[in-house]
Amino acid sequence: MNIIWSLLKAFLVGGAICFLSQLLLDYTKLTMARILVLLVVAGAVLGAVGLYEPFAEWAGAGATVPLSGFGFAMVRGVKKAVGELGWPGILTGPFSAASAGTGLAVFCGLLAALATKPREK
Repeated sequence: MNIIWSLLKAFLVGGAICFLSQLLLDYTKLTMARILVLLVVAGAVLGAVGLYEPFAEWAGAGATVPLSGFGFAMVRGVKKAVGELGWPGILTGPFSAASAGTGLAVFCGLLAALATKPREK
């Protein structure tokens, strides 16, 4: 029963984030790129002030998989690296925290590019 509740929370929270993003896209003049940046910055700001971590622990993948979770992961990496390395951690923290997700996205993009045929414009 616990796994079902975790899956339900992740589905509802992730869906709510996507729903809010779609509302921004439909009812404002914001472009998709600006909404994506807004999600990353919102996750980073909420993570910096300590509000995103309890939310992410409660919601699980519903809060960590969307782009707001990427911003939160970068801030968490900065906090950890600053604790270990001091001020140089500000520069190295985001890269170490987000490297796995970014590397996987680049690798999957490469596979998709190799597996598909480009269309003529």
